Amino acid sequence: MRFLSTKVHGYLDYIVGALLIAAPWLFDFDRDGAETWVPVILGAGAIIYSLMTNYELGATRGISMRTHLTLDLMSGVLLAASPWIFGFADYVYMPHLILGILEIGVSLMTRTQPAYGPGDKGHHRTLSTH
Repeated sequence: MRFLSTKVHGYLDYIVGALLIAAPWLFDFDRDGAETWVPVILGAGAIIYSLMTNYELGATRGISMRTHLTLDLMSGVLLAASPWIFGFADYVYMPHLILGILEIGVSLMTRTQPAYGPGDKGHHRTLSTH
């Protein structure tokens, strides 16, 4: 069931993107390897494609919300599996696993169309009766 609005999802995009970028230092697992750079790169990527998404908090209309959610899903799977893919699970895995699962969940619970409709960008004309 998709009950999360695209506007709320947009706020989460920027918050989680920033959290992913800062996570290696916030949670003290920075060793300058994949454990550090996977969340940093995925967080920066999420912010970039969020800015390009056709939704309430996007700066341009470059990609659809469906495409955005697919990218979120793939990013979440990669983040959650990265400790085992890149071989650092013996050092750290919980931040990657938890944030990855949350990203997967949010991508599956978010509506696929912005409240204002595709292509509209929420810019509505108002009529003046001056």
